[in-house]
Amino acid sequence: MTISLGTPAVGGVREAMAVLREWQYDEAPPGLLLHDLLSEEGWGVDEPWTPLFRDLTEPVEGPGVRIRSIGPEQAQDFADVLRSAFNTSRPTHEYWRAMSAGPFYADARCLGAYDDQGRVAAVVTVWSAGPGKPGLVEPMGVHVDHRGRGYGRAITLAGAAALRETGSSSVRVCTPSSNIGGVATYRAAGFEVLPEVRDRVRTA
Repeated sequence: MTISLGTPAVGGVREAMAVLREWQYDEAPPGLLLHDLLSEEGWGVDEPWTPLFRDLTEPVEGPGVRIRSIGPEQAQDFADVLRSAFNTSRPTHEYWRAMSAGPFYADARCLGAYDDQGRVAAVVTVWSAGPGKPGLVEPMGVHVDHRGRGYGRAITLAGAAALRETGSSSVRVCTPSSNIGGVATYRAAGFEVLPEVRDRVRTA
């Protein structure tokens, strides 16, 4: 592996940092020489993130709500839930189409949890790396109108079950440590909290 410590291009930095958070825990834990090298090259640390993990050896309990796959017909619903969940004007309905057209979506799925009126209450995207390897749930969001009713736990369980069906050995996610509600939701879905990691940011 070749690691460049120069100034990164703007495009793709967010995606790269998301990968680095996962990699930091698995292959570059605190105390590794890499972190000293990054510091020497002017890389500082940013906000803390909490990695969470659930083993998928045993079957995943049922979500207790209606779960459906999200496809192009539900692209707008998918975007609406995420905008509400993260209090942002993005993404739009094109977000799902762009994501599903990407090279890694072949082994991914989007799922929605529905309320009794048939409205999408929560969504998740699950990413499989193949049989015997860890999978990822990201993004996961609950519409603000449905918070506090267990939909976050339900859609996370559904995502974990979907990954187990693909042969994933475990499921992982990483969320800002300040996202107390998100951490609680993942823990309620059977995830274990792992030691915090921090983003690396260019400061010099």
